[in-house]
Amino acid sequence: PKPIEIKTNNYDYALVMHLSQFASWMIPVLGIIAPLVLWLSRREDPYIDQQGKVIMNWICSSLIYAGICWVLCLILIGFLLFGVLAILSLIFIITGAMNANKGIIKNYPLAIRFFTVEETPQV
Repeated sequence: PKPIEIKTNNYDYALVMHLSQFASWMIPVLGIIAPLVLWLSRREDPYIDQQGKVIMNWICSSLIYAGICWVLCLILIGFLLFGVLAILSLIFIITGAMNANKGIIKNYPLAIRFFTVEETPQV
């Protein structure tokens, strides 16, 4: 029998890339590795490359913010900031996934620009 070939368009693939960050809620490092592997496996596509840069900008930024929260736990405000960071991550990832599925390239708010992203012009 012939193998079944599943084809996805770029928008669906970018949506999965964004949502794969939630894997870290089950296995901590998987939320970093899964989007990275998905991005690098189809990096030759310009749309996927830009979405991968958006995701990596947020992952690197959120790791920095988590480190700052960890230090601030010494004065107890860090525990509150960890909760804020988790809520913001949830909102930003879902919003980014919805934008990616519509073909919009947009950095997450509060993301530090480690990679240059060519955002979709606002209409």
